[in-house]
Parts: sequence; structure tokens; C-alpha cells
Amino acid sequence: MTAPTASAADSTLPGAEPQHPLHVTNELFRIAFRHHPAGVAIVTAANPDPVGITASSVASVSADPPALSFSVSGGRSAGRVAEADTVVVHLMDAAHVDTVTAYATTGTERFAEGTWEPAVTGEPVLKDAPWALRCKVIERVPVGSSILVAAEVLEILRGEHSEPLVYHNRAFHRLTETSLIQSRDAG
Repeated sequence: MTAPTASAADSTLPGAEPQHPLHVTNELFRIAFRHHPAGVAIVTAANPDPVGITASSVASVSADPPALSFSVSGGRSAGRVAEADTVVVHLMDAAHVDTVTAYATTGTERFAEGTWEPAVTGEPVLKDAPWALRCKVIERVPVGSSILVAAEVLEILRGEHSEPLVYHNRAFHRLTETSLIQSRDAG
């Protein structure tokens, strides 16, 4: 018996019953993650010239020592970031959606939006980013057509904050107090 599949255009999966197993396809995998909101980051490097990408795959890996991971795939910029010895991971907010959009759009001048300064190790740092984490790459793991990058955090720069920015179903969204479902203090 063959399990049902879904097409990329069929993102709501009509006719599929909840918890009904579907045959795993690349399209279905992408649809599943389109419905999983993720934070938005810009990862920059100097390899040898300034380069940067938008990433929604950034994750905290360890607090002791502080480490994070992100994945890259496709494109020259992604390859140059993956090959760099050091990177800066900028955790972005809604006030920077224009900068994020420039990084997410192929063929745009990525450093035209925002005020950038070089870090001591040469990577571009967005001067007013909410958080900028300068990192040393400690591991690169090929996974399918992507590369998983693990990095130790060497320095944290803190800037001004606005509403958090998330990527969901191919669009950027801001989180506001009205999107709060339950406070941690609510028990």
C-alpha cells in the first residue's frame, strides 16, 4: 500500500487526515517546514571579501561553551560563508526587515541596506543589529545538498530591539504583544 503524497501547490493538504502518514517527498518536507516559524538571521563572513546570507536555520547548540549551528545550501555566497573560519550571526528583528529582504533576494547589493562596520577579524557587522554573535567555525558537516555549520561564540554585541522577526510560509512576520498566547508567569 502506498501512502498519499502532496504537491507543493497543495500546502494545506486537503483530504489528508490528521496524523495520517504521508509518503516522504522533498516537496512534502518543504511544505512541513513552511508551516514551522523560524527566527531570522543574517550570517556574514570575510572570505576574502565581505559576504552574507539570510538564515532561518540558526539554533542554539550549547550554553557551556556557547555554541550555535546553522545550515547553508546552494549559491556562491552560501559556499563562501560555509568555508569561512569566522562568521558573525546577526539575530534580526522586525525593524530590519528591509535589510533581511535584501539578503534574501538574489542579485541585490546586500551591504547597501544598513550600516556595516568590519569586526576585528574582518567580518561585516550590522552596527544596529539587535544581537551580533561573532563566532569561530568549529565543524562543518555535509548533509545531503547542505552543509551544517557549528560555531563557538567568541563575542556578543547587543543593540536596540524591536519586535521579533520570524519567517513562516514564505513570508516575514513580526511578533507583537497581541500574538502572545500565554505568559511564562501565567502558570
